[in-house]
Amino acid sequence: MQESLISKMLLMLVLCLVGIASTFGQQKFSPSSYINEHKDVAQQLMRETGVPASVILAVAIHESAYGNSRIAKYLNNHFGIKGKNNSKKIKSAYKGYPSVKESYEDFVGLLKRRKATVHLFDKYSYKDCNAWVNGIARSGYSQTKSWKTHVIGMINRYNLDQYDKLQ
Repeated sequence: MQESLISKMLLMLVLCLVGIASTFGQQKFSPSSYINEHKDVAQQLMRETGVPASVILAVAIHESAYGNSRIAKYLNNHFGIKGKNNSKKIKSAYKGYPSVKESYEDFVGLLKRRKATVHLFDKYSYKDCNAWVNGIARSGYSQTKSWKTHVIGMINRYNLDQYDKLQ
């Protein structure tokens, strides 16, 4: 009888540890794994549109906490774009996407659709990531005053401008 009690207690301990590990082990991406996973789509969009891959990646990193934010996990929204979603898991004013790639495409599409940013496509080269970040910041993309500093900091910290070279 005592063996049964010990077995049950061990089982409960294991289940508790698994629960704790799954709760705190939710982080899917590290900075390097996020960049490795998403650099190709950012470079593809750069080739197609002229928006520097470094800017796309840095904004996504900043807005989604390396893909670990709730809206990134549950809505595939890596840019903080507001809109409708059909999520049953979270209530949110942020747009939901079928895939992360579609979130990336919509970010560039949003820059093309907005009157405040459409001129950036003619004005700046894919080689001038700082000008792009400044232009997006001036457009009111984010209401946070430190947004531009954070995004440029991401580009510098992770050497993201290395992905702005056409191959």
